[in-house]
Amino acid sequence: MANSALELVGLILTLIGLIGAAASTGMPMWRVTAFIGENIIVFETRYEGLWMNCYRQANIRMQCKVYDSLLALTPDLQAARGLMCCAVALGGLGLLISLMGLQCTSCIENNDRAKRLVLITAGSMVIMSCICVLIPVSWTGHVIIRDFYNPLLIDAQRRELGEALYIGWVAAAFLFVGGCMFICCNLQSEGKGSERYVYSRNSDYMAYPPQPLQPQQLVLLPQPQPQQVMSRHPSINYNYPSRYPSVRSGVAYL
Repeated sequence: MANSALELVGLILTLIGLIGAAASTGMPMWRVTAFIGENIIVFETRYEGLWMNCYRQANIRMQCKVYDSLLALTPDLQAARGLMCCAVALGGLGLLISLMGLQCTSCIENNDRAKRLVLITAGSMVIMSCICVLIPVSWTGHVIIRDFYNPLLIDAQRRELGEALYIGWVAAAFLFVGGCMFICCNLQSEGKGSERYVYSRNSDYMAYPPQPLQPQQLVLLPQPQPQQVMSRHPSINYNYPSRYPSVRSGVAYL
């Protein structure tokens, strides 16, 4: 029952992480305009995402434009696109596979070992999805911080960390915890036997001390006495252990 509850918790955490990764992929708030120095134009905010650039004026409306060319993007942006798409695909596939291995489902019946292997595989895919989310988010954050403190750039070219990066970090944490719960619960069960026996302390079993062996009296069983048969010659006696005389003894008697 404990493993079943942990599996459900891992499933919920994985689902939350997958939703966060998908939201971070589609949001344009990866880079935000930095209002520093003499930049007093605060009514217009520029957002730079993986797929488009957006301008927001006075918190009223937002206009977005999709990137015209993929090759014109920076290397970190190109890598971030591919890795985030892989993260969403791996997370979704791992979530679907984990549904077949849960103890509360009947997709795989009477085979606990197969269910454990399915959940371990799903947990591995979820952790790979976490890595695919963590790499582009951290890479982009590093580039933003590096450019922010670059003295060769003017204030209008500096950017700040956007909301999508924070959502990506939180989603990666949820995916990591969910994948670890899938793997750790079933690796612990794999080391033990598939059958578990529970012993209660309040049982009627009582331990008796061993008793020394007592010497037993030897009993002799009586043996039948051999039957004596008389013959014509007194010096010859025929002894037969059998209860009934044979034909030969009868002839000798005559």
